[in-house]
Amino acid sequence: MSSIIDEIAFTSDGLVPAIAQQHDSGEVLMMAWMNAESVAETLATGQVCYWSRSRQSLWRKGESSGQVQKLKELRLDCDGDTILLLVDQTGVACHTGRRNCFYRAVRDGALETIADVEIDPGELYKS
Repeated sequence: MSSIIDEIAFTSDGLVPAIAQQHDSGEVLMMAWMNAESVAETLATGQVCYWSRSRQSLWRKGESSGQVQKLKELRLDCDGDTILLLVDQTGVACHTGRRNCFYRAVRDGALETIADVEIDPGELYKS
């Protein structure tokens, strides 16, 4: 596993951007950050784990919401500085309760919401 980690070009902060994509439909779900520890855990467990910059801790996708990502395949881009995670997403991927984080689009020069909330965020993160 260390040889895989060695192939990743982490930033000076020890992070690498990771794009999550639904493995069977190709839908781009979200972008987050990973560090060496989260990459290693993801590869070892098959459940996607990110690094939360705001909390400065590991973020196991779905641990509080139940909306987990199961890893199907991890890919590196040509420079090794971006990860593509092909996942099987349970439920919604976005903390706003939408299927993916890319729910706004510029159309006719204006920012437009193009996807509705599927699950109330308050329901996702109730303690």
